[in-house]
Amino acid sequence: MKFNFKKYILALGVTATLLPSCNDDFMERYPLDEITDESFWKSETDLKMMLNSLYPLYIIGHKSGWADSDTYPFGVTGSPLMYADVYSDNCVRTGNEFSSLAGELVVPTSAGESTGWYWWNLRKVNFFLTHYNKAELSQEKKNAYAGEAYFFKAWEYYKKVLYFGDVPWLTRDLNVDSEELYAPRTPRAEVMDSVLMCINRAVEWLPEKANQETDRLNKDQANFLKARICLFEGTFRKYHTELGLQDSANKWLEEAVKACETLVGKYSLYNIGEETYWKMFAATDLSDNPEVILARNYLENKVGHAAQRYFNQNNSNRESMGVTRGLIDEYLCIDGRPIYTGGSEGNYEMNPNFLGYGKWTELENRDPRLTQTVCRPGEHVTIYKGGIVDKDLNGITYPGLSYTGSGPTVTGYRVIKHWMGDMVEEDRLYNGIQAAIEFRYAELLLNYAEAKYELNGTLSQSDVDLTINALRERAGFDFSKYPTAKLTVGQEPADPRLDKIYADKLDYTISPLLREIRRERRIELAIENHRYEDLMRWKAGKLLTVPLRGMNFLAVKDLYDGSHTDKPEIAVKVELGKTVFADKDGFIICYPKSPYKNTINGTLPWDDYRYYWPIPKEELIMNPNLEQNKGWEDK
Repeated sequence: MKFNFKKYILALGVTATLLPSCNDDFMERYPLDEITDESFWKSETDLKMMLNSLYPLYIIGHKSGWADSDTYPFGVTGSPLMYADVYSDNCVRTGNEFSSLAGELVVPTSAGESTGWYWWNLRKVNFFLTHYNKAELSQEKKNAYAGEAYFFKAWEYYKKVLYFGDVPWLTRDLNVDSEELYAPRTPRAEVMDSVLMCINRAVEWLPEKANQETDRLNKDQANFLKARICLFEGTFRKYHTELGLQDSANKWLEEAVKACETLVGKYSLYNIGEETYWKMFAATDLSDNPEVILARNYLENKVGHAAQRYFNQNNSNRESMGVTRGLIDEYLCIDGRPIYTGGSEGNYEMNPNFLGYGKWTELENRDPRLTQTVCRPGEHVTIYKGGIVDKDLNGITYPGLSYTGSGPTVTGYRVIKHWMGDMVEEDRLYNGIQAAIEFRYAELLLNYAEAKYELNGTLSQSDVDLTINALRERAGFDFSKYPTAKLTVGQEPADPRLDKIYADKLDYTISPLLREIRRERRIELAIENHRYEDLMRWKAGKLLTVPLRGMNFLAVKDLYDGSHTDKPEIAVKVELGKTVFADKDGFIICYPKSPYKNTINGTLPWDDYRYYWPIPKEELIMNPNLEQNKGWEDK
């Protein structure tokens, strides 16, 4: 479904006294208790109206309006699809790191959206489920709308479990005197069984894609969400053995595989023209994209956002970020082998296709997705000025290397994914219509491959061809010229660098095949707000302690000496030891002067209790039956 608000906007003109604006929170304006009148729940329009307020709460996309609110509980500002990877090891932002990433951990005093311990959206969902059966419609029709509510409830609780583990399971909307307000947290296993019930009901009751009403949810989207949820829970249980739930992991992985199989072959990877991967995220219309399963579309002068304007022009630190060397190094070379193919730390054997860390030479001869995710100087935004992309006219403006200020990349690796270079879109201000992909077939293929591998190693070569190799082929790998670019089970390439990181940071062994599955996921889904969740479910939080680095400054030092102020090369002066700091090998250190005592030379701390977020203190006082997550008691 390519989701937009057209029909909801049109409906507002008829029901203006009840729902003034599709961007206004209907339930905030009209308390739930004031619309329980029996006459409200009679019609199909009533059910739609209640559900319509839920869509933008879950299908967030690039947000709406100025699109400058925070994404909680991380505190990332702006579109979560564009920027949430700064809360991971994929990207860093200008200014200081998040205090929570730096181990400066404080339990919030009171609950609210900013803490993640926020239940108002769920109350809306439960309110609908309590009353929808009163409508004078066929049961089949009522169930179809209830399927939407169950879809949102499953999504809500899966995220709650990601953040907090055990959480209260609520079956109805609560009032100030509801006894559930004083209930203890429901055990994770029970909560997730209920989540599975919800998403299964959504799968059962939602219409087939061919029969769905335009801009409403369908069965395919429910199966996609089910696959995502079940892979999350199956792998979380498998690797977080401290839960004692590893024996039930396969149940979830089997459900993930089944959900994927309902969609495999039903969609296809978008592959039209050059730079397909980049262009897919720089579109205003996704109606003909065969890869999109769920997206949020926008309507000019009706419902839009300022995400692209901020991406291009914003002068604050909010959207200024740079990709880390850690992500760059994980991209394969054009022959399908890593940058280092043998040897050991300090004496690695370099892939002959890898040109080393020079003047952005590390971006050459690599997986084609790299330069469609990170901007190579002389391409895209580095030659963009006044709405025109022209190297001869504008020259090359090299990435600004600064920890503070407007528009620097911090690392020297400037993100290009989601960037449009479209002056028309930029000039729409807060009415931008760049579409946002929420569910896409590529992720489904990755979910399928990983679930099959984790399910007792049932991943076959045909599965790999259907998934990982299909993604590499779409990316532009030349299998004829480089047969090793095709992943072959049992013949995975050596990667001593990455294997050492895994051996040092994880308390379990990563096989070469699993390493390639996880690599493919990190590369394909970079800058789409997946990395944090993946690290948490894999029990791989210690990967955040790999030193955060940028490009090799020594390789470009002369470029930043202050003499390049005009075309063809423009670069702001940078001084080593003053403007930027580098490690002994010359790589830019991220957060070298962190105000947080736990960050040392761009190396973040980690403690395993941070796999969960804390419950606000006032909640524990008001409900003594709640218990704080372990490790947070004295924070």
